[in-house]
Amino acid sequence: MAITAALVKELREKTGAGMMDCKKVLTETNGDIDKAIDLLREKGLAAAAKKAGRIAAEGVVTSYIHGNGRIGVLVEINCETDFVGKTDNFQNLAKDIAMQIAAANPTYLNREEVPADVIEHERTVLLEQAKAEAEEDVKAGRKPKPEAVLEKMVNGRVEKYYKENCLMEQVFIKDSDKTITDLINENIATIGENINIRRFVRFELGEGIEKREDDFVAEVMASVNA
Repeated sequence: MAITAALVKELREKTGAGMMDCKKVLTETNGDIDKAIDLLREKGLAAAAKKAGRIAAEGVVTSYIHGNGRIGVLVEINCETDFVGKTDNFQNLAKDIAMQIAAANPTYLNREEVPADVIEHERTVLLEQAKAEAEEDVKAGRKPKPEAVLEKMVNGRVEKYYKENCLMEQVFIKDSDKTITDLINENIATIGENINIRRFVRFELGEGIEKREDDFVAEVMASVNA
């Protein structure tokens, strides 16, 4: 299949990858856009692994304020050179990460930061929930779930906890097909430098005071699309 400029442009718009990279993977996948996207992600993971040990001490501290001062975020994202830190691609990535934090409210950067006692508490609560569900099955005349199945259920719910509370494992608010880790790896492949999210802080007006629940993901996305 002939790889047209329109096809290359479409892939670039969907992935943000360079023109030559797009043309190369489209050639390898015979013009299949979906397969080309998967291949770019695989290459991004490989590139990220190669660059993971390189020092990234430059970058930017980006702020994002949402809802006329209702939510504020500061996030530090590092790259290897000051030049890359000033590029539009890197600045846009930093803004996207700050918006993600504002909308999705992660508690930790990654699962390694989650204290062991927090996970142990979650496992205890989740196991009690699973046992209660098993007891309801017995009362309803259904066959109770074996211990191994209960343990598997708990493990699955712990994984869900990580995905909801750890920034790197959250689903990207602008693209539900990728996580923040995927987003960072894609940018490592595109930009060509190691990139790390080092730390972040999120403030919410009246935090800790009882108030109505708001859908911040919808609010942040509405402000982006306005």
